[in-house]
Amino acid sequence: MNAQSTIESEVANLIVTSLNLEKDPGAIVPAQALFGSGLGLDSIDALELAMAISQRYGFKLRSDDPDNGKIFASLSALSVHIERNRTK
Repeated sequence: MNAQSTIESEVANLIVTSLNLEKDPGAIVPAQALFGSGLGLDSIDALELAMAISQRYGFKLRSDDPDNGKIFASLSALSVHIERNRTK
């Protein structure tokens, strides 16, 4: 299933705009990996994205969180984490 939920669409737009990607946010497949062979993001992108999430959703992602691999695994996983932790 490639259709994005409302929150996935919102997060995909945040990813594209905050990282200045030349990609259609709607083309990001929710289950596709964000890093490596998937969307191709790297550790610098993760830092920038974490700052953008903090500003937009009102909570901090910690660099030492042992679950970061799961949190940033895909658009879907990141969106679920944001929904659970957002304060705004």
